[in-house]
This record gives sequence, C-alpha cells and structure tokens, in this order.
Amino acid sequence: MSVLADAPRTLKVSQLHPCFGREAHNKYGRLHLPVSPECNIQCRFCSRAFNQEEERPGVAAGILQPAQAVETVRRALALCPSIMVVGVAGPGEALATNAALEAFRAVHAEYPSLIKCLSTNGLMLPDKADSLIEAGVRTVTVTVNAVDPAVLEKVVSCVILGGKRLTGPGMSVLPERQVEGIRRMSERGATVKVNTVLIPGVNDDHIEDVARTVSRAGAAVFNVIPLLPQHELAHVEAPGCGELNRARAVAEKYLNVFYHCRHCRADACGIPGVSDFSRELYGARMETFSHG
Repeated sequence: MSVLADAPRTLKVSQLHPCFGREAHNKYGRLHLPVSPECNIQCRFCSRAFNQEEERPGVAAGILQPAQAVETVRRALALCPSIMVVGVAGPGEALATNAALEAFRAVHAEYPSLIKCLSTNGLMLPDKADSLIEAGVRTVTVTVNAVDPAVLEKVVSCVILGGKRLTGPGMSVLPERQVEGIRRMSERGATVKVNTVLIPGVNDDHIEDVARTVSRAGAAVFNVIPLLPQHELAHVEAPGCGELNRARAVAEKYLNVFYHCRHCRADACGIPGVSDFSRELYGARMETFSHG
C-alpha cells in the first residue's frame, strides 16, 4: 500500500510531490509511465531515445501500453511503497495522443489516493483540461521556454496542430495555448508548475517575461532547467551555476522556485536522488518503438 493513505489530508502538494517541493524531494517517490511516444512540436534541443543508460527527459527503456498502467503501478508500489505520485512525462508529448488519459483513468479508478501528474508542452492543454481533471490529474508541469515568438523560433523548429506543420511566426500559437492551458488547469484546482530550459544566448534574458506571464495565468511553481546540449543546440554550452542562480532569482520575484530538478527519465521510478527501481520495474518488458 502507498504511504499516501497514511499522509495527513492537510498536507500541501509541495509536501507530498517530490518534483514540486523540497519538503518531499528526498522523502517520497514518483513513478513515470512511459505511455506517450509521439510529439507535436520539435524543440531544437530535444532528441528522444530508447535506452537504459541516459538520465534525461525524453528517454525510456521502451513504450508502455495504457492497459498495462495499473499492473505497473502495483508492481512499483511493491518495489517502492513511498511512491506518492504517478505521472506521465513522455518520452514524447503526453497529450499528443489519448494514451496518457487512458492510463490516468485506469490508475485513478484503482488508486484514487495517489497524486496524478502530467508533464506537457501545453499545446493541447486547453482542449484536454476538463478530461484531465476527470481522470484525477491535479498536478501539471508545462514546459514554457519562450513567450515571445522571436525567441520561440530559436528554441522550437516546428509545431504540429490540426494536421498542419507551423513554422516561423505561425508558431506563436504555442505560447498562446500554453498560457490558456495553465489558466484553465489552475482555475479547475490543479497545481501548475512551469519548467523553462535555460539556453545561454537564446532565452537567458527572457526568463523574467516567461515567469511573469505564467504567474499571471495561474502557475504556482517555476523550475529553471539547465540545457542539455544536443540535437540542433549541441554546440551551445550548458549554463553554469551562476547563470542558473541569476535566472532563478529573477523568476522568484513572481513564483515559488523549485531548486531540486533531477532531469528525470520518462520511465523513472523511486525517490529522486535516493532510489531508482526503473530497471527492476521495466527491464526487458518494454516495446522499443515509437509512432512519432
């Protein structure tokens, strides 16, 4: 049984969710269900992969089917009873298909006390807000790397919406929908965290604009993530501690800032920084293909 059943109901998300608050970070576990292989945007730093070696977002041992979600949660809780959170964080975009919603509905029916958490680029969030709430999702992380279209073009190469491939100024629909999605989820009672990848020379002078904008939309927590140089931005040097601290200080004028991000895989299982049961949980059981 999850320890959530014994947790006081008055505790805040920051005290229970290891990716939202420092009080919970080294105390409680989280499980990521890698049910979402496809993506509907292409970030210039993103390279999805299937392996068991890399410790970063966008990577999983393989793809889990939504029908396997409940059994996976059961096995994960046996390995790590301290798991408080069941989330979907890829390895693609969680709302590019209905797989994440299907998994959440099944898990929520079987384990209603566990926190359900979604990580998304936010493109489809306005359309899926009501469905996510109905499926038990109460915490959402939205990755917002730019709210200015001119900066966005340096971070994202294309957006796929309604069957159309958008580039250049047409991609301004992404931040517009991200902000609207944050607003809708927060109005429905969800706690929203915003992740921003800090890219030196690209959006390092844009952090305040992002933090101010998402705060006004209802976001509660902000997380500055250092760039992992790869794909089109492999030549850009990762930001140092000084750059990260300056960005966090700017963001902290508008929201609570989370300082303990671990760049977790899309199939993570365990207490961040303390335990890792992903190989025991998933091992060789996974399908290693992507539809996207």
